[in-house]
Amino acid sequence: MLGSFGRLAKLVVVPTVVFGAAMVGALQTGFLAQYKGTPYQDSQYQGGAQKIPGKVLCAFYDLGGEGVAYHDTDAENHGSGMLNKADGSYLNQFRMQEGVDISYTKFGHTPPIDDSAYNKVEPPANLLYVGWTEAGEWFNITVDVAKAGEYAGDLLYTSNRGGSLLLDVNGEPATGPLKIISTFDDAEPLEWRQYHHWRVASNFVRLQLPKGKSVLTVHILAEGHMNLATLDFRKAE
Repeated sequence: MLGSFGRLAKLVVVPTVVFGAAMVGALQTGFLAQYKGTPYQDSQYQGGAQKIPGKVLCAFYDLGGEGVAYHDTDAENHGSGMLNKADGSYLNQFRMQEGVDISYTKFGHTPPIDDSAYNKVEPPANLLYVGWTEAGEWFNITVDVAKAGEYAGDLLYTSNRGGSLLLDVNGEPATGPLKIISTFDDAEPLEWRQYHHWRVASNFVRLQLPKGKSVLTVHILAEGHMNLATLDFRKAE
């Protein structure tokens, strides 16, 4: 984790008389000034920074490459172009030259994959997600916040063994470890489908966000083997 760009932001020099929230604000401003990543865009998505309130897609993490926009334990994309064969289609080849492992929800197969009876909630079909996660990996998402304040987020995910995440905002830790509840089901007859039991963790995270552009860093802290699809943010009550 200490290798993430977010932690490098702590090297920004601020006056020693600045304390508390003012110091955090100065550090965050320094992070945004140094950050070289840019909001994701491609031929089909031109929306710029993802909007809050709203649904943030993990697979639309920032452009910038290894060590800037993300860190992955290896350089291969084990989903796009590998599990999902390179056939010229948008979904199968989505970001296949990058190290973050990506796949998408598949419906109508025999046996069922992401539309099985063992889901806790049924996800949308053809929804891109970050998978094959390992502890120590992270990715950045640039967001555009409509109004400063506290936001609650619901996480759409799968995890066959549980684990934990942590989120930074503009290079500074914004949460403690966030526990991921396992979606393992003893009744599931197919071992490989334990990775496809979708669930929504309601009120998974609460973040204090400034108005305008911010960078969220999602850290995989423990266990891994999660599929991370969306964080759906709304103003906290």
